[in-house]
Amino acid sequence: LTGAQDGSVRMFEWTRPQQLVCFQQAGNARVTRMYFNSQGNKCGVADGEGFLSIWQVNQTTSNPKPYLSWQCHSKTTSDFAFITSSSLVATSGQSNDNRNVCLWDTLVSSGNNLIHAFTCHDHGATVLQYAPKHQLLISGGRKGYICIFDIRQRQILYTFQAHESAVKALALDPSEDYFVTGSAE
Repeated sequence: LTGAQDGSVRMFEWTRPQQLVCFQQAGNARVTRMYFNSQGNKCGVADGEGFLSIWQVNQTTSNPKPYLSWQCHSKTTSDFAFITSSSLVATSGQSNDNRNVCLWDTLVSSGNNLIHAFTCHDHGATVLQYAPKHQLLISGGRKGYICIFDIRQRQILYTFQAHESAVKALALDPSEDYFVTGSAE
């Protein structure tokens, strides 16, 4: 799956030189993050205008439409994570009201699908990591802060400054004992 600055999103197969599907043509907002869900049957694309779009991967048409597309953040959606069986999605980004980490239910109509919005990261959340064993979300912000959320209780557990500049990467070890942060500096 490839995403570009021009907003185009294309899927390729290792053994074929031509694209299989063009999910999104050029001319849209820049792609900020893309993932497949754990089952491999859906892909999501976040963009610089705050939208998250989700497609079924097993499309027979060459230019399919997303089955879900909604604006998660008023400025940008920088990262997201599929939670559980892809019906729950967490997003990070920047919104005017500082609700920069959100939980969404994809099975509910788009006007009611926001489950919870965390007010955190004054200048926006840049990255997000889901820890399924512990049911935690870890987010990094533009000012170097890390927030850890309990998604069952829908509350922030910890906040601390890990870097002097924006957090650009988060990685979680498979046993969920440790996580690593990387910053713009």
